[in-house]
Amino acid sequence: MWGRVSSVHGEHRLNASMIVQLPQSALGSLISSTVPRLALAAVLGGVIGLERELKRRPAGLRTNMFICFGAALFTICSIQLAGPNSPDPTRIAAQIVNGIGFLGAGAVLHARGAVIGLTTAATIWVVAGIGMAVGGGLYWPASFATLLVVIALVVLGMAERYFNLRPALTMYEVEGESAEVMISEASSTLDHLRKTMEAVRVRHEAGHYRVEFSVSGTRAEQETIFRQLRLSPALRNIACLGATAETD
Repeated sequence: MWGRVSSVHGEHRLNASMIVQLPQSALGSLISSTVPRLALAAVLGGVIGLERELKRRPAGLRTNMFICFGAALFTICSIQLAGPNSPDPTRIAAQIVNGIGFLGAGAVLHARGAVIGLTTAATIWVVAGIGMAVGGGLYWPASFATLLVVIALVVLGMAERYFNLRPALTMYEVEGESAEVMISEASSTLDHLRKTMEAVRVRHEAGHYRVEFSVSGTRAEQETIFRQLRLSPALRNIACLGATAETD
């Protein structure tokens, strides 16, 4: 009898050890397959984020790292929770596309009549795609996409600055006897250059008016605008107050 009881206890211990070992092996396999993906997603997002951080853009190092890491994590969860027999294992991951759109929309701002942050919003969208690729196990496509994004941001950005292709919002100030005349004259001058006045402000000081306005254009276009404004007899003391924001 005691031998039978001991054998029963031995079987229970054996079954218990098997029950403990099975989850541990499955957990080990899950960790070995997910941790490298999450680490790679954080690195790739950080590489792109570092470039944005050096240019002092709103979405910098931590933001892009978290976006890429989160997209990879959601993709992994979508695959693991759905299981191998699910007809739609990417249901959770598909919502990343919708959710990242709201985050990108928050990066697009209107400053003094110009739209800025489009490149930042596009970068956020691409970083989320890279995170999804890493979470799905597509390491090489994700790495290649990261390389292309960094090249586009760095090399093309240098080319835009070298050839003066990047538009900037520049503020001007003019003086005159009548605000209406000055605004009409400046607007007519800009119409010939296919430009428009933005963020117009009028101040009255000691019998004369000061009108401030902004114009979007490249550096070469801003030089042409300044020269044309100085040719107008209705405008005095024309001053360029500098660029207020890049429309990037």
